[in-house]
Amino acid sequence: MANIPISTQGYKKLEDELVRLKNKRPAIIQAIKEAREEGDLRENAGYDAARERQGMAEARINYIESRLGQYQIIDLDTLHGDKVMFGATVHVEDADSGERKSFTILGPDEAEPVRGSISFLSPVAQALLGKEEGDEVTVDIPRGRVTYEITGIEFNGSARGT
Repeated sequence: MANIPISTQGYKKLEDELVRLKNKRPAIIQAIKEAREEGDLRENAGYDAARERQGMAEARINYIESRLGQYQIIDLDTLHGDKVMFGATVHVEDADSGERKSFTILGPDEAEPVRGSISFLSPVAQALLGKEEGDEVTVDIPRGRVTYEITGIEFNGSARGT
């Protein structure tokens, strides 16, 4: 996917993570070296753990580096409007239960559902995009089909970004 939208804050967070991971490389390499010096590598838990940390760190570094050139950086502070779009915080009410929720729609690499942000690629966001306050959307989610009424749309900029 070319031109993956990401907030300015999300992009900065990934850049910071990349720097942190690269700065950890020497410590991981040192841990592998020390574990190697302990002898038999077949039954060396310290060596296995260090190699696993190295593999996970390198995989994440490669992932972030491969994505950086594909991002379309969007400053959330410049967004406004009456329709749901990237960067919007959408307030909804479940038509059946009356439960109220809020979703901030962000890019796939910065979405944190437990913190209320969802990827624009998610089924819920796809159903909401382009809609206005008062509209209803029906979407299939893991617990079944749900109908949400949009009760509000806000653009809070970097205050809600990531």
